[in-house]
Amino acid sequence: MKKLILGAALGLGLAGTAAADPVAGIWKTERADDGAYLHVGIAPCGSAICGTIDTAFDSAGNMSPEYEHLGKQMIWDMVPDGGGAYSGGKIWAPDSNKTYSSKMSLNGNSLTVKGCVAGGLICRGQNWTRVK
Repeated sequence: MKKLILGAALGLGLAGTAAADPVAGIWKTERADDGAYLHVGIAPCGSAICGTIDTAFDSAGNMSPEYEHLGKQMIWDMVPDGGGAYSGGKIWAPDSNKTYSSKMSLNGNSLTVKGCVAGGLICRGQNWTRVK
């Protein structure tokens, strides 16, 4: 019985560790051409990493509660590769309404997010900063 309880406790402890991925948190995107930007919440979703538009801001830094894409999933199926690298996911770009293959790279409080086409040969990206 003790082994069963110890095994269950160990299993729950490891599950909690997996849920605390270093990329989890709120991230500020780069400003768009009009100066607006987003906060994207990134968190584990199953065995992958996903990101959802949490808050939108106008060029003056004011919250935009009427932003049509609030709560929309922007990143999904991202898999940690180790060493702060993530790949295999998809990213939806609100400005173009297109979905791209995606990869990310975490370095401290900076997250490089890229959307790619043509098998990863052509990519466009942004550097996001951690809000919390």
